[in-house]
Amino acid sequence: MQSDDETLAEDPYRALVAASYHDDDAAKHLLGDVIANGAPRARVLALRGAARHELLSDHAWRALLSDDEVIVRREVARLLAYRAPLADGLADALVEALGDDDPLVVERAAFALGEHACVVALDALRDTGANHDDPRCRESAVAALGAIGDERALTTVIAALEDKAPIRRRAIVALSNFEGPEVDAALARAGEDRDWQVRAAVSQLGRHENDD
Repeated sequence: MQSDDETLAEDPYRALVAASYHDDDAAKHLLGDVIANGAPRARVLALRGAARHELLSDHAWRALLSDDEVIVRREVARLLAYRAPLADGLADALVEALGDDDPLVVERAAFALGEHACVVALDALRDTGANHDDPRCRESAVAALGAIGDERALTTVIAALEDKAPIRRRAIVALSNFEGPEVDAALARAGEDRDWQVRAAVSQLGRHENDD
């Protein structure tokens, strides 16, 4: 199967993609120049190369997360999920990105915050998981809350069991990181869910059934 870079490597971008895999000064200069001055799609490709070579500072990543081009913001949020360690300033920037007008930026920012288990994002993720208009964003926020596993998120995760089916399924997975009678009761109710995949997810956890 072709890699993502290979599928995007149309002729105008071949040199740019090649630069992503070379560690010489010319390649790094090209990547930096395109990130600063290139067309949006070229900048996305250059960002992948810059991430691979760790060329950008935390300050640069934070600025790019507020870029005017939405596809750049989406890519930055995606890439930050895999940047470790995540500086406090970048965590704060990802929290701010939960308020982005573009749902895919929000979805990816929530994923990144969950991947890094950013407790600082707890309140913002709870709000996103409970109130965002786009179900993709609510689902991603619920998943992040499960990954963080802070007890203060439990009410939001349990409430997600009343949301759309994909979010209910995600909430079951999130609940695997919590324990207690409230969790057991929620899983018991979800075991009777009208969606068979929700019921299957509960069954796989094996925690809703009473011991004999």
